[in-house]
Amino acid sequence: MLLSLLCCQTSCARATDPSQMKNILVFGDSLSAGLGINPREAWPMLLLDKLRPISSHFRVINASASGSTTEDGLRRLPPHLDRRIDIFVLELGINDAWHGVPVETIRANLQSIIDQVKARNPNVTLVIVGMQFPLPSSEADYMTTFGKMFGELAEKNHAALVPYLLDGVAGNPELNLPDRVHPNAAGHKILLENVWRALEPIVRETANSG
Repeated sequence: MLLSLLCCQTSCARATDPSQMKNILVFGDSLSAGLGINPREAWPMLLLDKLRPISSHFRVINASASGSTTEDGLRRLPPHLDRRIDIFVLELGINDAWHGVPVETIRANLQSIIDQVKARNPNVTLVIVGMQFPLPSSEADYMTTFGKMFGELAEKNHAALVPYLLDGVAGNPELNLPDRVHPNAAGHKILLENVWRALEPIVRETANSG
């Protein structure tokens, strides 16, 4: 899979005081970058429509890259630490699983990303986006361990959890591109709802925090 970096940033509205802006950084792979569709139709950009009625002081930065593994994420992260991050949405791991990377290695890489974000942004709120990986029954242990890892990371780091990003989308040909792996524009609308259930209370609390 070709690597491509999508780093779009959009304000819900022009803020009179830039210091009042709240930054939401989405750090993911092709499922958040919007591979195969207009980047503005990817769920992180659709998020803006949810944010506008709540506050005009939110900015979404989609720092997702198609094909990104957790190791790639560690390499890509440092430039994004130069800005304040109020809400960090982490969506990585599925490409590691495709390559058979041990779950403990995936976990360690994700934890390192989290640790670096928290070190630079002590007040950041974390959202862990979970995934599942369909495998033959002979590899069921890997599949189970991989799926549980996201909840365990969320609990350890006091983060909100999106249990399964592709819930309601995976396997549906009407909601996916011809590759049957990546959601189409209609599928991304459902991905947005899956994320919003975990993100909405965080957004409302952040908006009211001044």
